[in-house]
Amino acid sequence: MTPPHPIASSAHPGTPTVGIVGGGIVGLAVGREVIRRRPGTTVVLFEKELRLAAHQTGHNSGVVHAGIYYKPGSLKARLCARGRDLLKEYAAEHGVPLRECGKLVVAVDPAERERFDALERTARANGVPGLRRLEGAEITDVEPHAFGIAALHSPATAITDYVAIAEALGAEIELAGGEVLLGTEVTGIRRAAGRVEVRTEARVDGDAGPSERGRRPESRLVDHLVICGGLQSDRLGELVGGPASPRIVPFRGEYMRVAEPKRELVRGMVYPVPDPRYPFLGVHFTRRVDGSLEVGPNAFLALSRDRYGRLSLDPRDLADTLAFGGFWSFARDNWRAGVTELRGVLSRRAYMRTAQRYVPEIGAADVVRAGLGLRAQALERDGSLVDDFVIHSEDGVTSVRNAPSPAATSSLAIAEHIVDRAFGADARSSA
Repeated sequence: MTPPHPIASSAHPGTPTVGIVGGGIVGLAVGREVIRRRPGTTVVLFEKELRLAAHQTGHNSGVVHAGIYYKPGSLKARLCARGRDLLKEYAAEHGVPLRECGKLVVAVDPAERERFDALERTARANGVPGLRRLEGAEITDVEPHAFGIAALHSPATAITDYVAIAEALGAEIELAGGEVLLGTEVTGIRRAAGRVEVRTEARVDGDAGPSERGRRPESRLVDHLVICGGLQSDRLGELVGGPASPRIVPFRGEYMRVAEPKRELVRGMVYPVPDPRYPFLGVHFTRRVDGSLEVGPNAFLALSRDRYGRLSLDPRDLADTLAFGGFWSFARDNWRAGVTELRGVLSRRAYMRTAQRYVPEIGAADVVRAGLGLRAQALERDGSLVDDFVIHSEDGVTSVRNAPSPAATSSLAIAEHIVDRAFGADARSSA
């Protein structure tokens, strides 16, 4: 990747420059869309890690969602529908594996019927392709080892490799003359004379040895800045005077990998009926593009925004969570669910007890721990969960304040939306 430039100027003087903060799939998609829709514009992307897709993009289930869950008419629903089609085209064009293995959303208890029926109405309103309702024994026609009293079958739900897609997007940006600056953390943002100054610290590894390693402060001027900070989105938004809420509270999700003798018991994906009170979809079985089968993720409070050990703790991240009143309101209202999730964190048997309701033949003895992911969950001051995408624009800065699942599925459509919003008719006319 291109080494950082040390001076406060555009990479190519005289040409408009758009800065992107964040090397996840949304930031990369925005950078590619700017280049595609605004010929002659220079893109400079800042990523604090030493590789692309280091956080949420590289630690999710790899699912390309079909739009089952999202409130009809919401930004999520609209951009998911558009995004899944764009993503399939992009994967085919760039040789990235994408397979429509299908998904079952299964009800196992009569008490779930009302939620199940409501979910079906939502999915049909969102135009989920090929959606079918299955009753009882019909479930085993799709997933022979699954159990339930009813299910929704979404044959168009797919799996892909989001890291490979992110890397392809980054390569497109560089091929068009843009810069992807790895190891470059944004530390300050200031509006200056109609432009935006981005202050950064770049990691330096000296040729003479460890004594030269450190961080080099730099500054760049851009004409427009798009912040796609994921787990750091609230902190980055506040650098430009954005609203104090929503705030990010990180949640961790742990995965289990099914041992090879049992992994063929699930052909595609098997999901529970989600509880509409929470944004999490529940522990589910997901086929990966490499042929493996995973179970997860669960959802429990994370003590760090960027560390992936089971016991990882970042004092600043934890202090920010505990100092936010919205977190305590959320915890007070949802402590019972938290206790249930904690049991799964502490015990593999408890974790799999829930999953076995859907595929009884896969139990605790058939899985091993397979890492975890972190989710940037946005909360309002009153403790309510922010469900839809939230994008804030003001004075040359566009900030993505909330982009939970299906952000990866929707990434190319989110990029279209942001470019339209940031540049209006000018962007549309140059498409």
